[in-house]
Amino acid sequence: MVRRLAAVAALTMPLAGMAILARAQEPAPPLPQIDRIVVDKSERRMELYADGALVHIIHGIQLGDEPIGAKQFQGDERTPEGRFTIDYGNPNSAYHLSLHIDYPRIADTAFARSKGRNPGGQIFIHGQPNSLPAGRIPGDWTDGCIAVSNDEIEALWQAVADGTPIDINA
Repeated sequence: MVRRLAAVAALTMPLAGMAILARAQEPAPPLPQIDRIVVDKSERRMELYADGALVHIIHGIQLGDEPIGAKQFQGDERTPEGRFTIDYGNPNSAYHLSLHIDYPRIADTAFARSKGRNPGGQIFIHGQPNSLPAGRIPGDWTDGCIAVSNDEIEALWQAVADGTPIDINA
């Protein structure tokens, strides 16, 4: 079942000490039901597929502060790589809506534990911080999530159902 946008309150206090890129953005077009997402980290691109056909590309996605390499441990600020699933949405996120990615997989957990570490978790596709009055934070800034504009996450929220596969590639 596709999510329906609920009223989401956004705080209007600016982030303290953080540069904010406030540029006009065109609203994302309405999307059909998305059945596959492919992320290319190096190109900062998210491809959206419906019925096996590419229907939309989101350019300029934002990643973790350490964007090169796959996530291995909690706190490494990397975005995971591999095949995952969108397993739920969070309308009450600290960001303008969020879609949870089911990281870590069993192999990720086993690897991290073999090194005496925690694999981390709470990886989402999300919008910008609720405390951001407008625009986007520039550059890569998440702790491993994939950030998009608020208009883009609203379109994804409407079109991406729980269970949708997502491939995150280097």
